[in-house]
Amino acid sequence: MTGWTETKFGGAGEPVVENGNLIIAMGAALSGVNWTNAAAIPKLNYELELEAMKLDGNDFFCGLTVPVGDSSCTLVLGGWGGSVAGLSSLDGLDASENETTKNLYFEPKKWFRIGLKVTPNRIVVRLDGTQIIDVDTTGKKIDLRQGEIYLSKPLGVATYQTSSALRNIRIRDLGTK
Repeated sequence: MTGWTETKFGGAGEPVVENGNLIIAMGAALSGVNWTNAAAIPKLNYELELEAMKLDGNDFFCGLTVPVGDSSCTLVLGGWGGSVAGLSSLDGLDASENETTKNLYFEPKKWFRIGLKVTPNRIVVRLDGTQIIDVDTTGKKIDLRQGEIYLSKPLGVATYQTSSALRNIRIRDLGTK
């Protein structure tokens, strides 16, 4: 858990480290972890990579909340019953109802490689090397969905009634461009 702390969601499952993997246990609703060195997190011009696996449950196994300039958004993988991927929120619309919405199958107990790149006018997401999101954020209102997910700021990973494993989490500052 070095560098991470439990997100204090009500009814959350407790995170632990097993075999070098960060395990987020299933809770009554949201469970998660936050990066503890907020000052080291870029707000723009960065790439974040990690691997995530759904262990058990039927909803999102990776709700990756990241800074986007002076705001934040969440990449949701496996939401709304297990198949929705997208960004929450763009112009007040959740991942299930905006232009980033994708319906994908997330096989349980399979590692997924996730890459997210934030630049001043774009958010790009790769899943296992395939680009699934490329959204121009110019003029869009970027924010988090209402509710406890705000506790994931500035950088956190959450699950919803699902347990997951995380590994190989890296952030790379791309500098100013």
